[in-house]
Amino acid sequence: MIPTAEDCFQFMDRYGMLDNIRAHSIVVEKVAGVIAKGLIRAGEDISLEKIIAGALMHDIGKTSCLGSRYDHSKKGMEICVANSLNEIADIVSEHVIIKGYDPDGDITEKEIIYYSDKRVNHDRVVSLEKRIEYIIDRYSGGKAEICARIEDNFKICKQVEEKLFSRLDFEPEDLESLVK
Repeated sequence: MIPTAEDCFQFMDRYGMLDNIRAHSIVVEKVAGVIAKGLIRAGEDISLEKIIAGALMHDIGKTSCLGSRYDHSKKGMEICVANSLNEIADIVSEHVIIKGYDPDGDITEKEIIYYSDKRVNHDRVVSLEKRIEYIIDRYSGGKAEICARIEDNFKICKQVEEKLFSRLDFEPEDLESLVK
């Protein structure tokens, strides 16, 4: 089942999603919605319902993972599966690191959520460069190996950006004003 936006907010309540994570998820949904609607106008065959639900639910496992080393995207996928939300479980599980990315393949809902999440820092739309700075500062602990993994992930995100925007009639820099 693909949950409605109302369902997603009920899941946020049920799983005790913190207000700041909820605010982030709402902005990610707005970014993803702008991108998805533009891609649909361009003729892409994607599900707006899956994108809305995937964006709102992408961090559903984050609150319960705070203070632990448990992967919040894996926890989110487990929550989705436990609630028969199989249609968005892969989107939630791959919003941090996308698996099997195909730069020449069809545009997918999980690419849109993966990218949109990288464009939102807390509850503000930012450039990929600003977001990577924040993530390295917040999560690398100054360790070169972790910095390199984060940078590699953002190289893939940059490829996803190029793929998405090759079909859109606006630029990545326009997202902030389009979301407002």
